[in-house]
Amino acid sequence: MPCRGHLAQLRERQADLEALDVRVAVVTFDRPFLCRAYIEETGIEWPLLIDETRGLYRAYGMLRASFMDVWGPASWLAYVRELRKGQGLRRAGADVMQRGGDVLIDPGGIVRLHHVGRGPADRPDVEKIINVVMPAAIQG
Repeated sequence: MPCRGHLAQLRERQADLEALDVRVAVVTFDRPFLCRAYIEETGIEWPLLIDETRGLYRAYGMLRASFMDVWGPASWLAYVRELRKGQGLRRAGADVMQRGGDVLIDPGGIVRLHHVGRGPADRPDVEKIINVVMPAAIQG
């Protein structure tokens, strides 16, 4: 699943993110028992927030994706990349049409990055996230 790949990339840069004083929180709408299994499987150490009503998703404009956004060529290409890396395909989650994304909020509450994914394969590059955070960390 490409979002798992994105989290894996973030984990690879966890030391850099911590050095920049970035706090990561993962938000999902899945049921709690699935979340426990996800934490055990992936080993993530960040808080996993469950938003079953999807209020946070709506607040940040992460609504439902179109059929082509989810099942179009970009998604298939992302899944092929995951397979080439040795990642097995997993059964889809509760709602494959739910858009995801990344939101970076600074300590003052200002949104520094707001990325709404067009589909499961659309996530910002981790370098982009670090480049957004870096100037704020330098100013301090």
